[in-house]
Amino acid sequence: MNEYKTLIYEEKDSVAWVTINRPEAHNSFTSEMQEEFRSLWQSLRSNDAVNVIVLTGSGEKAFCVGIDRDEPFTAIDQDKGFYGTSNNFMYDDPGDWLGPKSNDLWKPVIGAVNGMACGGAFYFLGECDILIAAEHATFFDPHVSYGMPAIYEPMSMLNKMPFGEVMRMSLTGNSERISAETALRMGLVTEVVPASELKSKADELAVSIATSPPSAVQGTLRAIWAARDLGRLGGRSIAPSLLSTAIDSQALQDGAENFSTGERPEPRLR
Repeated sequence: MNEYKTLIYEEKDSVAWVTINRPEAHNSFTSEMQEEFRSLWQSLRSNDAVNVIVLTGSGEKAFCVGIDRDEPFTAIDQDKGFYGTSNNFMYDDPGDWLGPKSNDLWKPVIGAVNGMACGGAFYFLGECDILIAAEHATFFDPHVSYGMPAIYEPMSMLNKMPFGEVMRMSLTGNSERISAETALRMGLVTEVVPASELKSKADELAVSIATSPPSAVQGTLRAIWAARDLGRLGGRSIAPSLLSTAIDSQALQDGAENFSTGERPEPRLR
């Protein structure tokens, strides 16, 4: 595994921990981080020692506050104030390659939100499979407050939030922040915990997923995302191929033997 300058990477018990590590800049992302995430996500596709990934930010103040405004991504149109090229019909998105799905990684990614998550943070959160949050976490999108249209970020978050909530967050900009409890109520996150327990809860969740056969987990993941992206009928049209690809005869045999023992884990009630 490569050494990273903007990330911290650790592996334990079939779980990879990825920490955005620019606390001095509230974990904002740069072109260097973009390249490191691209390398990391793609390397995890063939890393059979890892079944689940937890993504979080360093410190307790911010998960990620989006792009580092001092970072020169590609060409910058200073007059128009956005990151792009000299041709308005050709746009280099500074959030490309930040998320796991953009890099064709289909292993479960748990986002553990440890503080502010705003703007470009949604490139990450929109492609996580499960989100949990510390009690002090907040979510907002400040684009319009600074004269910038919010485009890619709210499009991504339509996978996570009701339409009206995405619209309200995107149009209110800096005027409102979504609390962790409100995020839980709307279904953006699945659990809210004290900050001191965020890592242990994320680990508990990750390990519980990582203990199941990877073929079954990854096939399930692909099916759910396919149904979300293609709709019910479109998802069902490719369901047989997903099922046949995800079937592992040894995993099925092991599962049947495990079931026949009558032993069951003590489930956690939430």
